[in-house]
Amino acid sequence: MTFLATLKTRFNAAFHPDLNFEAKWVVAVSESEVSCTRPNGEVESLRWDDLQVVAIETTDEGPYIADVFFYLAGEQTGCVVPLGATGEDEMIKRLQDLPGFDNEAFSEAMASTSNRKFIVWRRNGAT
Repeated sequence: MTFLATLKTRFNAAFHPDLNFEAKWVVAVSESEVSCTRPNGEVESLRWDDLQVVAIETTDEGPYIADVFFYLAGEQTGCVVPLGATGEDEMIKRLQDLPGFDNEAFSEAMASTSNRKFIVWRRNGAT
């Protein structure tokens, strides 16, 4: 990101009325599924038994805008959840309980400040 682009991002963030936008995303975890309600009311949900891949994408655009996203992908549906979403702690705990969850890749993703993607879990045979 160029200096001017960074300056513009920071300037816009300073005058943006909602610096906690991510918290307006609400994650709900149950025994059977995870769902995420976006600020516009749209709901994405995924059954745990359909979960195929968990990935984390990081960008170089933070910290003034969302820069870490969880992607939960199933065969038919999926969820995108920004870091900072309400209820994320319970989701992360559930994800880390998945057999074979890669906590090393998770830690690396949480420390990343560049444009990267991390696969932290994949169901056997999933592509």
